[in-house]
Amino acid sequence: MAALVVFLLAIVSTQAAEDPGITRMALCRDSWFDWQKSDPAKLKSFGEKFRGEFRPRQNEPYVVPVTNVTVAGLHVEQAFPDSVGMGVGFSLTVDAPFDAARKAVEKALGRRLAKCDAGDGMHMCGLEIADKRTFTLMAEDDEPSKTLVGCYYFYEK
Repeated sequence: MAALVVFLLAIVSTQAAEDPGITRMALCRDSWFDWQKSDPAKLKSFGEKFRGEFRPRQNEPYVVPVTNVTVAGLHVEQAFPDSVGMGVGFSLTVDAPFDAARKAVEKALGRRLAKCDAGDGMHMCGLEIADKRTFTLMAEDDEPSKTLVGCYYFYEK
């Protein structure tokens, strides 16, 4: 009986866990950009928790989770906590094709992603959530099982 309990605990511990704070940040419900001025203590707390859950990967521009993490039921592979290229925000690479990721985030957002486009080897959708908060979903055609989901506050020009 004890062996069964240990086995079941091992299985449960390997299951991915939804992280409410990261989910809120990725879906534009919270914003580190806003917290910089309105609630520095909240930003500091989120940053400390985030740094405990993610680690840098060599010289890469992203960090990786130290445990299994999901957002909207999607397995998180990488996090870009402040920018991707010229975009400033918070985004994640999830292990899901574009259409599956779109369906999951639309359910989590409670809204459809209406501004969608395909071209130049990419699929992309966006949804303005608030001033300086646009939820973005994008995937490259040459990496069909990976999708970037996140909240962008503005694009640097």
